[in-house]
Amino acid sequence: MIKLIQGAVRVDDRGSVSFVNEFGFEAVRRSYLVSNHKVGYVRAWHAHKREAKYVWCVKGSALVCAVEIDNWENPSPGLKVDRHVLSDRSPAVLYIPAGHANGFMSLSEDMLLMFFSTSTLDESLNDDFRFDARLWDPWQIEER
Repeated sequence: MIKLIQGAVRVDDRGSVSFVNEFGFEAVRRSYLVSNHKVGYVRAWHAHKREAKYVWCVKGSALVCAVEIDNWENPSPGLKVDRHVLSDRSPAVLYIPAGHANGFMSLSEDMLLMFFSTSTLDESLNDDFRFDARLWDPWQIEER
């Protein structure tokens, strides 16, 4: 199940501390940082049958989405997409379980996402599925 692990920011006269204390590294095998060259750029859809991921927005903001795959050869275009806006102003780690595709769109020029993976790079490369970025299209910003 997709889960948002909420953190917080504490500010005092020395500066600030951002944290997500409920996130543990027990299952993490590797990590990497991802940025985009422009606002509104979409990187999607990347999936794994066995690998889970944790996503933390360390700088800026991003729309991060995930969808549970129903058929690995021909997934249904009508599947429910979980949408989460992640921001460095509201620290949180988004858990995306194995069996899901994930993607994201930068909402700020300075967006920087840190991914934590439960698989080594070799394990991940042998469990790699890619789908068209618009197969599920949650990338529209909802005006309010």
